[in-house]
Amino acid sequence: MTQQPATVLQSLNMGLEQALEDDQRVILLGEDLLDPYGGSFKVTRGLSSKFPERVMTTPISEAGITGIAGGMALRSLRPVVEIMFGDFTTLIADQVINHLTKFNAMYHGQGDAPVIIRTPMGGRRGYGPTHSQSLEKYFLGVPGLTVLAPFHLMGDHPLGLPGWLLDHAITTTTSPVLFVENKLQYLLKLATPADLTEFDVRDASKGSGLPYPFYQLSLRSAPAPQVTLAAYGYMAKLAMDAMTALAYEQEIFCELLVPTQLAPFELSPLFSSVGKTHRLLTIEEGTPSSGWGAEVLARTTETLGGGLSRAIRLGAKGVVVPASPQLEADCLPDTADIIACVQEMV
Repeated sequence: MTQQPATVLQSLNMGLEQALEDDQRVILLGEDLLDPYGGSFKVTRGLSSKFPERVMTTPISEAGITGIAGGMALRSLRPVVEIMFGDFTTLIADQVINHLTKFNAMYHGQGDAPVIIRTPMGGRRGYGPTHSQSLEKYFLGVPGLTVLAPFHLMGDHPLGLPGWLLDHAITTTTSPVLFVENKLQYLLKLATPADLTEFDVRDASKGSGLPYPFYQLSLRSAPAPQVTLAAYGYMAKLAMDAMTALAYEQEIFCELLVPTQLAPFELSPLFSSVGKTHRLLTIEEGTPSSGWGAEVLARTTETLGGGLSRAIRLGAKGVVVPASPQLEADCLPDTADIIACVQEMV
């Protein structure tokens, strides 16, 4: 990347550009990707002008786009699919679950399918019931599928930037990846640990053998944390806001664990933190029933047993996401909800 991006969106755009520059096998596929529109959230803006033969706009057929990408991958290309809204990943489930993730096993190790599927998830933009959901939980248990979610913090991990994480997935993976981008993350400013003067930040993946960053954040000079928070994507940003408010207003101190790899589940840094606090709050924008937080709590209980004394899952209410901004805000978890859960636990 030739210049320092300022936002998550710019970082992802530069990550795609870098992958296209570095590897002639990289192809971008999706609806309305071409300039001047540049995709519904502008992550691909400018790329069709620079790489006109390898950025392809497609008909409105998510299953068709993903199936074609699977064929490209089997012919040694590296396709990157954009699904315009994460809600439409329901339409690619068959291609992912019954095809892309199974080719290598079905064809005796000769069916690598390195398809990267990028998609914006989440609400808070008033887009209504079918354009505001967080559906990644339906893909977390699929064998052979990696699910990644970038964070707006730039740590010292080689993949610390969202764009670096995406570029690495595109150019190195040998299996399919679902890359989850929360809509409200796009305009978040990238922050370095030096920018976060109130936080101590470290990459808990160091020395653990984990392939992707796993951030651990606590407030500087704070007493030992009383609660472990676990969140990813944009919800991790809200968790950081809650941590500050809890410390200054309630004198309740938390530690936040932020994985960028959601599946397969690699949670050893989280177990280490909960082993000290004995309390765990998982935070996700999707509904918590049978979700990411439920699996994290289950695995933590299996590992720590009686070492986990209190646990709560926080997520969206189990209703259709409303179009009304006020009702939508009431449906989705926010900083106040995180604070209330922590207060209840302590």
